[in-house]
Amino acid sequence: MDAEATKMLAAGLAMGLGALGPGLGIGILGYGAMQALGRNPEARGAIMTNMILAIAFAEAIGIYCLIIAIILGML
Repeated sequence: MDAEATKMLAAGLAMGLGALGPGLGIGILGYGAMQALGRNPEARGAIMTNMILAIAFAEAIGIYCLIIAIILGML
């Protein structure tokens, strides 16, 4: 395998495996928020605010992986 193929494989693995965690985390966050809303609909504002903040933190990890994949592809 030549160097260019190795770079592309590394970039693909970095993005693919790096997106796995945030994707699962966001799914679990949404599931928990829907359960909480079902149990206590009056707390909608606080639950949604906390859920959106947690999703933003989880998505940041995916963005970091995207940046690393782009850098690996450029090297």
